[in-house]
Amino acid sequence: MSLMLFSVLKIKNAVLVFSGFLISLFLKKPIAFGMPLTLSVEPVNFCNLSCPECPVGNGTLARKKAQMELETYRNIIQQSRQGLFYLTLYFQGEPLLHPEIIKMIQIAKKANLYVAISTNAQLLNDEMAKNIVESGVNKLIVSIDGTTQEVYEKYRQNGLLSLAINGIANIQKWKRAMHKKTPLLEMQFLVLKHNEHQLVAVKKLAKQLEVDKLSLKSAQICDYKHGSDLIPTKQKYARYKKNADGTYRRKKKMRNRCWRAFSGAVITVTGDVVPCSFDKNGTHVFGNIREHSLRVIWHSQKAQAFREQVLTDRKGIEICRNCIV
Repeated sequence: MSLMLFSVLKIKNAVLVFSGFLISLFLKKPIAFGMPLTLSVEPVNFCNLSCPECPVGNGTLARKKAQMELETYRNIIQQSRQGLFYLTLYFQGEPLLHPEIIKMIQIAKKANLYVAISTNAQLLNDEMAKNIVESGVNKLIVSIDGTTQEVYEKYRQNGLLSLAINGIANIQKWKRAMHKKTPLLEMQFLVLKHNEHQLVAVKKLAKQLEVDKLSLKSAQICDYKHGSDLIPTKQKYARYKKNADGTYRRKKKMRNRCWRAFSGAVITVTGDVVPCSFDKNGTHVFGNIREHSLRVIWHSQKAQAFREQVLTDRKGIEICRNCIV
């Protein structure tokens, strides 16, 4: 990470946030110093694929389809830039579908932010790849959940593996042409029951494509208690464990703490500020960026009440019950 991304104000803010978190753990009372260190901003909440466990893909997202207005986005960056380190331009939907996604990246880079984006790469044609590399985005995550079209499309429904592979190749081409080291390319592979036999093959593919990192990810299953055909048999890559009665439970025990609740937030296409990426339908809205400042929202009664429940009764929060953090 470039030293340009650091400043005295950002370091001071990080110390304040971390101190508040530690004090909160000790007192079991939310102390929110400073401002968010990380933000996820949602460019669009619609997609070109139909992934079965994604609320956008399976049609269960309760929020109306929309794209973030550039004015709202500029406001977010302006209000958060002094203390913010890391910006993710992704929540629900495919971010490359936003007509001004390159402009959004450029605005964040001018504010000296580390910018990451996650994509299914179906739109990463030669022109888009060139624009992405030129934009200065720091990290690009590309989802590839199969090494053959037959396996890939079982989860990335309506998608083409060839487009995703060509998208990565296009990025690599323009990185070489422009003599750039960024974006860092991370290939993400959701390990599922139908693709776990391709673990060796996906490692080989990642090497062939010369990506910077391959991430083997465990999948979140919405209705995991009754099992799913997607849960892998390899326990290393499963978030859930089978009980004696045939039902499933989370492998990790839930603790009354969450760093994310004190260090970052998600802002939806309409400007609602929610606690994290698990709040896909905006169940816990702290406030709207178009009505109040981020500072007011971050320290609001709603935000503090949520943090307090995280510290005392996290299992009582629905969105936390399927979280692995």
